[in-house]
Amino acid sequence: MQLVVARIGRAHGIKGEVTVEVRTDEPELRLGPGAVLATDPASTGPLTIETGRVHSGRLLLRFEGVRDRTAAEALRNTLLIANVDPEELPEDEDEYYDHQLMDLDVVTTDGVEVGRITEISHLPSQDLFIVERPDGSEVMIPFVEEIVTEIDLEEQRAIIDPPPGLIDDRAEIASSRDADDDSGEDSGEASGERSEAGGV
Repeated sequence: MQLVVARIGRAHGIKGEVTVEVRTDEPELRLGPGAVLATDPASTGPLTIETGRVHSGRLLLRFEGVRDRTAAEALRNTLLIANVDPEELPEDEDEYYDHQLMDLDVVTTDGVEVGRITEISHLPSQDLFIVERPDGSEVMIPFVEEIVTEIDLEEQRAIIDPPPGLIDDRAEIASSRDADDDSGEDSGEASGERSEAGGV
């Protein structure tokens, strides 16, 4: 099975190093010297990592055969892809590979169907589930423990406890309550929870 583990960013210096946006929880394993990675676009690879180091909080890699800034810059925005045994699991029981989460059904804690995970977006601050709803629309669910309360791989579902406003139908319920002047304060608190969860 192939997993995207990083995206190449800008060239660093003049000796062929590049910055990378890490998309794996195991960079030491997936992005260590000697690792051979497929690429997207495929014509760019495969690439073999020669050296790696952290500089100012960013991972810098140099690949075999890439010796100058021009060659490094030509790799910009290339995705790095590792071959992973589908039976392999992360060491931490609270971590998951993307392929384990894809296509999980998403339901709320009270059993309301939200949709199906079609993509996982890895942002610097957090990961997001891109969930396709039954009507074809999409909703983004922050993958933080305050919202995603359980991942049940046996039942193939992710259970969420979304704050009001995160998914459309709850936003409509909140709006109708506001019209009755029942929950102005609740609405403000929920919005604060959402922004706090999003910043984790």
